Parts: sequence; C-alpha cells; structure tokens
Amino acid sequence: MNILSLFAGYNWIALLCIITGIVFVIVEMNLPGFGIPGIVGIILIAAGVIIFADTPLQALILILIILVVLGAALFFVLRFASKSRLSKHLVLEEAVQDDIRFSAGAGLDYQIGSEGIATSALRPSGTADFEGVKTDVVSASEFIPKNSTVVITKIQGNKIVVKQKPEQ
Repeated sequence: MNILSLFAGYNWIALLCIITGIVFVIVEMNLPGFGIPGIVGIILIAAGVIIFADTPLQALILILIILVVLGAALFFVLRFASKSRLSKHLVLEEAVQDDIRFSAGAGLDYQIGSEGIATSALRPSGTADFEGVKTDVVSASEFIPKNSTVVITKIQGNKIVVKQKPEQ
C-alpha cells in the first residue's frame, strides 16, 4: 500500500477548508490573544479532515501533516517575531536605569508610632484608618476588635504591623 494511494481522489472542498483553516491559524499566530481567526481556522481544519478522510488512518496522517505544517509556521513566526510589527507590542525595548530602585515600604519609617482606628476586626489582618487613609494592616499576633485605637509598631516591606493601644 502506497501512502499516496491513501489520498487518491481528492475532495477539493475539503482541501480548500484545510488550506483556508491553516491560513487562518497562521494569521492567528501573528496576532496576540486567541480570537476569531484561530477559532475559524480550527473549525475549518476539523471540517476539512472530517470531509476528506474516509478512514481513521487517513484522518491520523492528515492531522499529522497539518501539525507539521503548523509547527513549521510557528517556528518561523517565533523566529522572525523580533523583526515584525508584533514585537513592538510584546517586547519591552527600554531598560530600567540601574540608579532607580523600587520599594513598596521605602521611606515609611516616619509612620512608626502613628495612631489610627481599626475599621475592621484584625484577625490578625484587616484595615485601619490613619488620618483618613485606609490601610491594610497586620496585628502583632493578637485579635484587635473593630473601632479600637491601634499604633504602628514596625513596617516590613509592604506589611504594616500594628498593636492595640492600651486603654488609659
């Protein structure tokens, strides 16, 4: 049995569906996201395989050929992506300067000792209001009821640790 004899008697509608579907999938490879061209391409490829293949062996061989073609297309799309219009949207071309540093808690040490009101129960995390600014806080391993006065004891990165102010 010759492999070419498996595909004797071409069904041109099926081949047109498969080729158009492959083109749609290749177009989708060049567009970010998963959208209409990819869905239409997959549907056309599936319809073409169903119409074209008379036996499961024909369907399997056809699917393998389609996967090889799409794999080669994906290889070329990825290889030349840095030179295409797509790279302008996906690749960051500017570098962050070395002298710029980012830290969520940098410079907040002056807040240590500030008093606020717990706007939720702290078990151990919750929110507190410090001079009109609602802030996510963590208690120092104790339950603090809502509307209690709290004091900032330390700041670790973006974590603000509070304790309940003793009643006077």
